[in-house]
Formats: sequence, structure tokens, C-alpha cells
Amino acid sequence: MGSSIKYVRNEGVSIAYEVVGDGPIDLVCLAPVSNLEIVWENPLESRYLRRLSEFARLVLIDRRGTGLSDRFSPDDLPPLEDLVDDIAAVLDDVGSERPVLFGFSDAAAMCAMFAATRPDRTAGLILYAAAGCGTRDDDYPWQWSEEEWLAYLENIERWGSEEYARDSLAFFNPSHVGDGRIESWWLRFQRLSVSPNGIVAIERIFRDLDVRPLLPAIGVKTLVLHRIGDRIEPVGASRFIAEQISDAKCVELDGEDHMPWAGDQDALADEIERFIDDVRGSEEISDRVLATVLFTDIVGSTERAAALGDAAWKAVLARHDEIARHEVDRFRGRVVVTTGDGLLAMFDGPARAVRCARAIAEAVRPLGLEIRAGCHTGEIELFDDDVRGMAVHIGARIAALAGPSEVWASTTVKDLTTGSGLVFDDAGEYELKGVPDRWRLFRVSGGGRLRP
Repeated sequence: MGSSIKYVRNEGVSIAYEVVGDGPIDLVCLAPVSNLEIVWENPLESRYLRRLSEFARLVLIDRRGTGLSDRFSPDDLPPLEDLVDDIAAVLDDVGSERPVLFGFSDAAAMCAMFAATRPDRTAGLILYAAAGCGTRDDDYPWQWSEEEWLAYLENIERWGSEEYARDSLAFFNPSHVGDGRIESWWLRFQRLSVSPNGIVAIERIFRDLDVRPLLPAIGVKTLVLHRIGDRIEPVGASRFIAEQISDAKCVELDGEDHMPWAGDQDALADEIERFIDDVRGSEEISDRVLATVLFTDIVGSTERAAALGDAAWKAVLARHDEIARHEVDRFRGRVVVTTGDGLLAMFDGPARAVRCARAIAEAVRPLGLEIRAGCHTGEIELFDDDVRGMAVHIGARIAALAGPSEVWASTTVKDLTTGSGLVFDDAGEYELKGVPDRWRLFRVSGGGRLRP
């Protein structure tokens, strides 16, 4: 294989992919790092992929930053939503309408967000050796601490060296230590999949990511797989994920190897095949979707209207609405409703919602207007052209707290925009009217580009 590799461009970034087999359902496979040319040089991985292609049309992708796809600068990391858009671009290019997504390790977050934000394009979701959060906290004990991360990132800078390849094989795939053929391939894989700086950047994205808030919004059938003795990700992480997703099944497998092709690959492939058979042909599409809502409101609109008079104020409002709609379109959102002196819009990416809010604030300033804006990411229900749910109420309450020309956001927005370059300042904890609990909110203080 490797001879059928193609490219698709997403916002100027080239993404490499390969289609293998012609099964009755598409299975999209993503890994933390990969190289579509050399995966086939590993006889174990080649066997594993061929087995999957017996019951599905495989769509293999080199995620942005790895393999044959374009690299990114360690100083300009892509947010999760850009990585999810890369998947959509590949699916469009191969004509895949509703595949099953299979995300391994760090790449599971990409597949989970795709399924949560695009349930109409997802037949099923498989998460293997996944984690819901990149860094340990009181509510998530299955991940490394900040100190352990510092040690790991310092060590992984040796990526691609013979010494690191030898040492890391015992960590990633202990059952293949001493296998000269696999040891040689493992070194070659590291060198050709990603550079030392690149792997540090990819791991930084994962370290800072927290996808726990999106898990309950996943409405598609989900299979969670984990090897009990995995030394990279503890099995408790997968148990947690399966508990958070309403239609999820967790299967624990024997073994210590992290890579899906290593160890007992047949047991893993058998579970995947059973799941594929179960979801194949299903037409059910969830009406629940993860989205980011953006509320905007003109500050001091009553006073401004009184000062201008009805006719002039009507013209200013019309121009405001025109500008706001243009910016929402530019950032690939959808205006749900205008509110007289503001709007409600929804986006499938939180960074785009925040950038859109900042762009609207800049664009209406020449009109003598200032807006306040609030963003929140959560589960919403779709009703024709309307949206409902607690996430909508939370977004409105956040916007009401913002000051002139300010954009405020929830913790969920902040956590899901890791790598976007957006800068958030802690605005404190607040009680939101009609919403349970106290909420930690953030003020957006920077973030460079005002473009999608």
C-alpha cells in the first residue's frame, strides 16, 4: 500500500490520506502520529490494517503535523476544531457521508469532538486508549501531573534517536521488546512520522486539552476499548469516558501494549468488527449536538437610540445587523435569531465563535457602537431553525456580564480552544440566573488574528 495516497487542502493546509478496501461502511482511522508510507513496512501493522479492510472501507489519515501532511509551528498550534475540520475535508473528498470514526490515544479527542458536533455525519464512534483530560486534577486522577508532564516532555526531546526508540518501545509496546525487526521499524517510524519539536508540540496540545465537557453531548453509538495493562493511559480513563457517553460500551482487553497493532491485535479487531456490524445500516441521527453559542448585545442601545432619533437609529441598527451577519458567515457560523440590538449565533468550533465576537466588536466600532458578547459550548437541541437547551441560557447569562467591547467565555470554551492562541483572563466565579452551581468565567484579552 502507500501508492494510493492523496491530498486534500483545508484552509490552505494539505492533509494526506489513503483509502484501502471497499467494504460496506467507511472506517476513518486516526492516530496521534503516523506516516502513511511506512506503516505498511511494519508487517504487524500491515496485517492489522488489512484485517480491518476486510469488513470496512478504511480511510487512513496523517493528522496535521505528522507524516505526509503539512507540519505546523510549535509556536502556532492548531486548535482542536481545526483538526476536526481536517477530518471533514477528507470525508468530503472521498465522498464519505456517515463513517465510523476510530480515534486512538490523543486522536480520540478529535474523533469525539467530530461526533459531538456532527452527529449527522457520524454512524458510530470508537475510542481506543483514550483520555478525557490531558492533566491530572482532583476530579480526574488517571492522568499525569504537571511535574510528570515536564519530565516526559524533556525526555521526548530525544525522539528519533536510537536510545529513545529502544527505551520507548518498552514503554509503548512491551511485548515486542527484543524483536529486532520491530525495533528497527520503530526507530524509522519515529524519524519519519514527526520531528522532535513536532512531537513535543503535539503532546503540548494534548496536555492542555480537556474534552470532558463534550462527552455527554455525544449522541452516537460508541465503543470504548482499552488494554488493561496499558502503561501510557490507565484503563480507568476509558471507564470514565464510557460512563459519560450515554450510548457507550466499554470493553477491556488483556495486554500491556499501547499501539493497536501490537500484542493481540486480533482481539481488538474482533471487537471493532462486531461494532461495525452493529451500527451498519443505522439511520438514527441524534437531535443533540455540541455547539458553541454566541450572544451579542449593543451596550447602551436605549441611550444611543434616544440621542439619534428613530430614523437614524434604525439605519445604524440595519448596518450593525449587516456587519454582524457578515462576520458570522465569515467564521462559518449560523445566525439563529436577531434580538433587536444583538444576535444569537451558533458555531461548531469555539475558537471561531470567540474570534467572530471580537471581529464584530471591532467592525461596529466605527458606527459609534460597542457590543458585549458571551460564548459557551454545550449540548443543544435542534428544532427546525431554532436551538434550545441549557447551553443557550448559559450563553445569554455570560454575555450579560460582559462590559463594553468585552467577550466573555465559559471554562468549557477556554478548555476546548487549546492551541488557538486566544488569551483568557480569569474573571472570577459567578452565579448565573436560572442556572445551577457557580460558574468560572473568563474574559478574552487577546488572540492575534481576527480571521477564521
